[in-house]
Amino acid sequence: MPPACTLRPVVSDDYAQWKLLWDGYNAFYGRTGPTALPPDMTATTWARFLDPAEPMHAVVVERDGQLLGLVHFLFHRSTTLMAPTCYLQDLYTQEETRGQGVGRALIQAVYERAAAAGSQRVYWLTHETNHVAMRLYDQVAEKSGFVVYRKVL
Repeated sequence: MPPACTLRPVVSDDYAQWKLLWDGYNAFYGRTGPTALPPDMTATTWARFLDPAEPMHAVVVERDGQLLGLVHFLFHRSTTLMAPTCYLQDLYTQEETRGQGVGRALIQAVYERAAAAGSQRVYWLTHETNHVAMRLYDQVAEKSGFVVYRKVL
């Protein structure tokens, strides 16, 4: 991680900077214009992060008051494990900080929080074209071999 950085959960005052990162993440995955997330979805997501009763969490890396990256994760039940499973749903860093350890630090933060919650597994998905991120993922996790199918309803 770059020097003088802090890794921490989001707080309500982070919204404006978090939203810039969130918008960048969504743009990366083509969720813009007519396919953009509706504002109420973003508002609901943000509110979930701040609600201690929710299983959704957000951690950021900050340096000198500037957010450099975010990770979102949630816990859910599984049919194959007794403890909750941790799904790392979103990971995004400012483009200029990539390759400096921000993403790796965010993944490690999820690992630590999942272990503290009793989870035995952290997993995530990425698009097959996200080769830059996969270079990191190949160093910090193993490919499961599973293929994802989905049906929009």
